[in-house]
Amino acid sequence: MIRKKILLLGDFNVGKTSLIRRYIDKTFSEKYLTTIGVKISKKEIELNHEIYEMLIWDIEGATPQKSIPQSYYNGASGAIFVADISRSDTIEGLDAHIQTFNYLNPDRPYVIAYNKIDLLNEEQQKELPNRHNAFFTSAKTDTQVEELFTHLAQEIFND
Repeated sequence: MIRKKILLLGDFNVGKTSLIRRYIDKTFSEKYLTTIGVKISKKEIELNHEIYEMLIWDIEGATPQKSIPQSYYNGASGAIFVADISRSDTIEGLDAHIQTFNYLNPDRPYVIAYNKIDLLNEEQQKELPNRHNAFFTSAKTDTQVEELFTHLAQEIFND
């Protein structure tokens, strides 16, 4: 079986853990759980009649006082960058996360999750930023969660 390391990166309280729980366990909880360090989850997927295993690293959120240890980036095959769509500071912080990832893992694929889309009304949703490989997700309503992970997996395993 082929295993690949996937990173979930972003600021604190953007919904990284909730996205993983929705994707792997098909559950959602309103209770906020702070990730300390890193939590690794596994998910087997089938692509092109082959079974692959994704090792998804849920990395603690960055804050202005605390950055993500660079050692967590080592050996990553891809990444999901998560921002809380209702908090502009987390969207603005994406570029720094992406830049660090690209520096340490050149030419590795990544996707962006503008998370908590359920917090915006329809009019606000029309004004959202449009970026390459971006998904508008909600772990709460299960909006584009499967598509987010599947898209990244296809880019990684079809390489």
